Amino acid sequence: MKTNSSNVRISPDEQGNAIRVSKNNAEYAHMRITQERVDFGSNGWVNRKVFSALIHGKTEDLTEMGFKAGQELSGNIVVVESFEGRSEDLKIAGETGIVCKGVDSETGELRDIYRTTRYDASGQMQSIMIAHVNGDEIREANGNTKKTVSQSELNELLTKKSDKKAKKEEVIEEPAKEEEEVVMENETFEL
Repeated sequence: MKTNSSNVRISPDEQGNAIRVSKNNAEYAHMRITQERVDFGSNGWVNRKVFSALIHGKTEDLTEMGFKAGQELSGNIVVVESFEGRSEDLKIAGETGIVCKGVDSETGELRDIYRTTRYDASGQMQSIMIAHVNGDEIREANGNTKKTVSQSELNELLTKKSDKKAKKEEVIEEPAKEEEEVVMENETFEL
């Protein structure tokens, strides 16, 4: 997948400030940063997203550095997915409310995926993604009942079709029955 990225920018709060002081402890603050990316997937689909992350620090340190709203920073925002995290970081599939699940390669168990974003000033880090395995559940929640068929299920369907065709050719006296047609697509995409 090829990615085109804009620069990382400091996003202002409602009053136009770059630095957002903690309401619980004025000694600490954070800045919200954003980066727009256009991904060109291997399936030919273009996906434009805006990623955001927080930069935390002591209010005094952030202020002394002279950050301004709208200022561009070098580096990237990366996505980090893992099997451990806080409940507010659970990876939710769109508006479905369904938590994305993946298979833990160490234990083999099905686990919830947690997703966070981080600022990488060096621009060298890569996003860490975990493939989710509950796509059928998510498609069903989105009202799309199209089922993913595994290679073994596809082979079984093709074998049944072949057997049905051979049986039809053997028994000429039977009236012709409509055959079940299996449509195979080379590439698919989901909205």
